[in-house]
Amino acid sequence: MSRAVTVVGGHSGLRQAISVGPHRLLADEPEASGGRDEGPDPYELLLAALGSCTNMTLRMYADRKRWSLKEIRVAVTHSKNYANDCLSCEQPAAMLDRIDRRITLIGELSAEQRQRLLEIANLCPVHKTLTSRVDIKTELVSSSV
Repeated sequence: MSRAVTVVGGHSGLRQAISVGPHRLLADEPEASGGRDEGPDPYELLLAALGSCTNMTLRMYADRKRWSLKEIRVAVTHSKNYANDCLSCEQPAAMLDRIDRRITLIGELSAEQRQRLLEIANLCPVHKTLTSRVDIKTELVSSSV
């Protein structure tokens, strides 16, 4: 089980303080969206999770196989696009989230090894979570203040 992530927002502004065990991060929105751009926005954090998980999964696999993989670069972007053959494209529900992931493998690898690593990328745990049905249970907890 992963460590709990705690996110705290102040009384104004969109900046969020994130705690994960001993680690501290910030999240914010760009100035154009009402924030101060003091950290990645929530979608960028999601993309960072996918990119880092992909990279770690590929590294573990290549190391186990003793392949000559010197470096892995994963670039990830997010966009919203209209569904194909959309009858009511003006409706917000007609938009689909799309994540584009571009992987650069640096090292002496055969075409077969590169193809296998591409397949392994889709097996990273965050990828599997994002492409599965996720159940999020939300409850309101009374404050102690």
